[in-house]
Amino acid sequence: MIYATATDLEKRYGAAPLLELANRDGDGVADADVIDTALNDSSQTVNGYVAASYQVPLDPVPDQVVRWTSDIAWYFLHGDGATEGVAANYKTAIAALRDVQSGRITLQCAGSPVTESVSDDYTVLVSTSPAAPFPRSEEW
Repeated sequence: MIYATATDLEKRYGAAPLLELANRDGDGVADADVIDTALNDSSQTVNGYVAASYQVPLDPVPDQVVRWTSDIAWYFLHGDGATEGVAANYKTAIAALRDVQSGRITLQCAGSPVTESVSDDYTVLVSTSPAAPFPRSEEW
């Protein structure tokens, strides 16, 4: 599942900058496959982080996930030409995703939390020694 759309990128960054980045064949039209690749790659990046805490794909998609996915895709579209601002937004998105991964950020209305399975196979070790390491005292 892709968490952001080309329309989300247009709303955040503008149609002209998106056209400039995604018009790889020079025909004056943003190449849908270029945008789709960036959005898919960024969505997979998001999944890589949030899968530690949530079942993916996230459904419904929280607004902050759309923003992080958009910032990551925008960075991917820039490639080596990313400005400091674009790189800073990317780093902020990744830092937030790490916070989701570690549990410091909770996603509202996201997929079901991942539950850990606990084994019922418990082993108890008992050690008996001839003398206790500390003698009992009646003064306690």
